[in-house]
Amino acid sequence: MDRAVDDAAAAGVNYMVCAYLLDSERGPLEHYKYIAEQLNKAGERCKKSGIQLCYHNHDFEFAAQDGKLPYDLLLNTTDKNLVKMEMDLYWMAKAGQDPLALFKQHPGRFPLWHVKDMDRTPEKAFTEVGNGSIDFKKIFAHADEAGMKYFFVEQDKTPASPFDSITKSISYIKKNLA
Repeated sequence: MDRAVDDAAAAGVNYMVCAYLLDSERGPLEHYKYIAEQLNKAGERCKKSGIQLCYHNHDFEFAAQDGKLPYDLLLNTTDKNLVKMEMDLYWMAKAGQDPLALFKQHPGRFPLWHVKDMDRTPEKAFTEVGNGSIDFKKIFAHADEAGMKYFFVEQDKTPASPFDSITKSISYIKKNLA
């Protein structure tokens, strides 16, 4: 961790992100408390080097355990100054979560966003931004409350050329959101 943070700082990186938890790294709520502790420690180390640590969500953090969500546990037990969130809007929607409610509960906690859309089929597959079911205009209207600094257009799978998909997404964003 120290070398990764030192290298990132030397390269001028502002954010480091815990991008994913493998199946083997997930577990019961008690284990998520351990993850939160580790994120706080990593966030403290990052902060010393002028880097902000973030955690990137998927949908598995919203599978309730004993009536509680692992994502809520991570938000509530990590230090808001040491660990921010990189919100993936597709995974939020797929998990049936309301980003606006999270922005209201945790203002300023979401400086990074992954912007990708969910199609309207039962599979809820990835699609170009603006072609699916996510109301980006409504979400982007709350960017300041969220603390959004940067967003990244992403589409994990494309029907054809990724360049065609990114062009469609960027066109929609420029016309409707930026």
